[in-house]
Amino acid sequence: MTHSHISGSYRIGTHTVRRVGYGAMQLAGPGVFGPPKDRKAAVAVLQEAIAQGVDHLDTSDIYGPHVTNQIIREALHPYRDGLLIATKVGAVRGPNGSWEPAFSTADLERAVHDNLRNLGLDVLDVVNFRAMFSVEGPAEGSIEAPLTALAELQRRGLIRHIGLSNVTPTQVAEGRKIAEIVCVQNHYNLTHRRDDALIDQLAARGTAYVPYFPLGGFTPLQSSALNDVAARLGATPMQVALAWLLHRSPNVLLIPGTSSVTHLRENLASAALTLSAEDMDTLNRLAERT
Repeated sequence: MTHSHISGSYRIGTHTVRRVGYGAMQLAGPGVFGPPKDRKAAVAVLQEAIAQGVDHLDTSDIYGPHVTNQIIREALHPYRDGLLIATKVGAVRGPNGSWEPAFSTADLERAVHDNLRNLGLDVLDVVNFRAMFSVEGPAEGSIEAPLTALAELQRRGLIRHIGLSNVTPTQVAEGRKIAEIVCVQNHYNLTHRRDDALIDQLAARGTAYVPYFPLGGFTPLQSSALNDVAARLGATPMQVALAWLLHRSPNVLLIPGTSSVTHLRENLASAALTLSAEDMDTLNRLAERT
């Protein structure tokens, strides 16, 4: 297996981006709700990401809500040429921070305009529709109506590209009948590998796959085997977990999030790690134990 693609780039719609980007979810307060404890630190992380060459940010106006996008605008506007900002719609936050479905045409148009306003943009590069048929993960249900609404907003010039999040392969196929789908964003990491077949299908079509919770999310990945590989490479276990994703398929793009400049630099350095066939075999077996 060759590793020439590890630190390379991949295409999302009309943008070609580096394969390691940045996810802004952790810039909001605890539970992705309310403001961060240190707004200046959040601004510094974003500015460092751009200084390090990141050209792909993932965000949403439901983070906070509104908080993360407002911090992005404060830190980075006017935006550097070539920077892709992907956002998502399909949910709203309840008064207690709950995540509630928001699929109606009015909900989606409101969400698009909220993202435009808080990011300070006239058009959104990528809008991912997040299916919310279950809070536990992807669940079947037709996405025809919300995708049709987003396609109309695309026709009106408010959205350049459409992606999908938290979806099943059936929903991906349904979405393709309505609009060009430029990326899919689902839960996937070393031990959570339900999308193995979907990743390969998307790769064959040249479609980006963007895993969320690449390091385990609210339950960080832990494994003695992962620790052993990291020790041999002189890296952290989380760097190895990210490197495994980059080796998994060339259409995998990463958006690890952090509120720490030091952690950000560690995440970006994962692109320089090369895993041997033995390393990959060891790490691949982790999924078999779960």
